[in-house]
Amino acid sequence: MKLTHALALILVSGSTFASPSTVPAGIAWEQGDVSAAFAKAKAEKKPLFLYWGATWCPPCNQIKATVFNQQRFIDRTKQFIPVYVDGDSPGAQKLASQFKVRGYPSMILFKPDGTEITRLPGEVDAERYLSTLELGLSNARPVKETLSSALAGGKLSADDWRLLADYSWESDQAQLIEESKLASTLKTLAQAVPATETYAATHLQLKAISIAAGDEQASSSPAELALLHKVLADKQLSRDNFDVIVNSASDIVSQQSKAASAERSQLTAAWSNALQKLALDTTLSANDRLSALTSQVALAKLDLAKDAKLAEPLLKEVRARVSDADKNTTNGYERQSVISTAAYTLSEAGLLDESDTLLKAELKRSHAPYYFMLSLGANAKKRGNKDEALGWYEEAYKKSEGPATRVQWGSSYVSALVDLAPQNEERIEQTAQSILKEVAVTPNAFYERSRRSLEKIVAKLTTWNKDKQHAAAVGRVLTQLDGICSKLPASDPQRSVCQDLLKPKA
Repeated sequence: MKLTHALALILVSGSTFASPSTVPAGIAWEQGDVSAAFAKAKAEKKPLFLYWGATWCPPCNQIKATVFNQQRFIDRTKQFIPVYVDGDSPGAQKLASQFKVRGYPSMILFKPDGTEITRLPGEVDAERYLSTLELGLSNARPVKETLSSALAGGKLSADDWRLLADYSWESDQAQLIEESKLASTLKTLAQAVPATETYAATHLQLKAISIAAGDEQASSSPAELALLHKVLADKQLSRDNFDVIVNSASDIVSQQSKAASAERSQLTAAWSNALQKLALDTTLSANDRLSALTSQVALAKLDLAKDAKLAEPLLKEVRARVSDADKNTTNGYERQSVISTAAYTLSEAGLLDESDTLLKAELKRSHAPYYFMLSLGANAKKRGNKDEALGWYEEAYKKSEGPATRVQWGSSYVSALVDLAPQNEERIEQTAQSILKEVAVTPNAFYERSRRSLEKIVAKLTTWNKDKQHAAAVGRVLTQLDGICSKLPASDPQRSVCQDLLKPKA
């Protein structure tokens, strides 16, 4: 992997691993004052590229390892103002609320005047990502306008259709299309694409199928099934539509076919074959190849009895590919992504001990080991070892860094306590109060991810207290939260958000 900056090296178990810094160097990233960066973009008449991510986030680290270190990307940064916002930096969650970004990573391209052009997909390979970025830079027509024109029957260029196809619909946050109408709208777009633009038509239709697969009321159709088989049978089409083929495999198969049917067997076999080819495709990153393997495991488990084991050949392949990825991934950013996927794959394959071994070794190497502690907790929970699971969730919370991350990790710990030790009232109350104590001294604690983490805590405590057996403990926590709300200025939007947390939910 070609690197554009010096990285600190640490020696672990006889191997050299690159330990990443927070911000990928080699690029003149603007940090801190985002308003000043937008003013600079306007003054210099340059587009602005906004990246919002987190130190621990595996997909963010994947982008850093496969896109941000590409010379092609570095060269392109001279054409725009690159802005890097870590989710734990001051004001980051407030900015997220302003720009309507929720998941890590979110990447948005703006015109010099601040108008949003497009949102870049974070789940595609570097080549497709860079092509989408270049289209956005050369086109500079907001996707919102392009979408309106397309739906009104307007004439679009090939680049317009490509930008629509590769828009990050998963991070749109219903800005362009209501979530309930997203699948049907993408299907309509796919039908409007000119016959010459086969990629755009296929990808939009596959996206529509993928999104509809999450809707229990959605139905399949012979035409959709035919399209799926066509894509799965073609290696290049599968590669071109990697994000759907890998990320939505089991969901789509479940929605498009009935369990134990001939149709299910045929679709599963075709899909597994396509995934196997992707898992062996060396033009894909190590993490993408592992992701294809993860989906193979998911498909193999689809109609399997709950306690049944996977076939030995597949388990052997999982072990071999995980071992290979572990040995050959030396970039610190990439390891955060690869090891996360590898450990999850082992866990999903029922190889919990081997998943633990991989994760524990990575605790000594990772720049954000607390992320992997959550996975260790999840493995212990799968085994039914409640004490071990809670130990890992607690350790993960204690070791987590950054205000938004700590609230999120604290939320996970509270949820685990309620699920695994509901009788331990004192520990649950003390943990919730500890989180709120930090929230009280954290600016912008009631925006975006932090707000959602607090909502989850309150909701979990409410469920825990549904029989009023813990009314006193929950009452003390809510009183503490009320005290935080009352100290926020009346003019601060956070005050109403905070107070809403105290209102009973239906």
